[in-house]
Amino acid sequence: QVQLVESGGGLVQAGGSLSLSCAASGRTLSNYGMGWFRQAPGKERELVARISKSGGSTSYADSVKGRFTISRDNAKNTLSLQMNSLKTEDTAVYYCAATSYSAAGSANAYAYWGQGTQVTVSS
Repeated sequence: QVQLVESGGGLVQAGGSLSLSCAASGRTLSNYGMGWFRQAPGKERELVARISKSGGSTSYADSVKGRFTISRDNAKNTLSLQMNSLKTEDTAVYYCAATSYSAAGSANAYAYWGQGTQVTVSS
């Protein structure tokens, strides 16, 4: 019911910053809990951060806590991920996803996915 498109990926040096965006269409974004996932070659897809429908609750993977910030603007139907102090380990394809639940920690709960955007952090 909702279409998602990520943007903002690219190449950045370690220690630098990058901001990702996810634009939604088809349905009001406020109807969905949202999450950012990432997948590196040879690794499992992992949840990076999630945010509730209203934006009142957020959660982060331990590996990014204190460096990444997830936010949403329901009026603009957008989701963002601000990434600071980037490390080479952050290199991956990043995906935004939507769930009918207000908050969900499992990828199986997210029914809608964007196409992904590549983030590469150089040493």
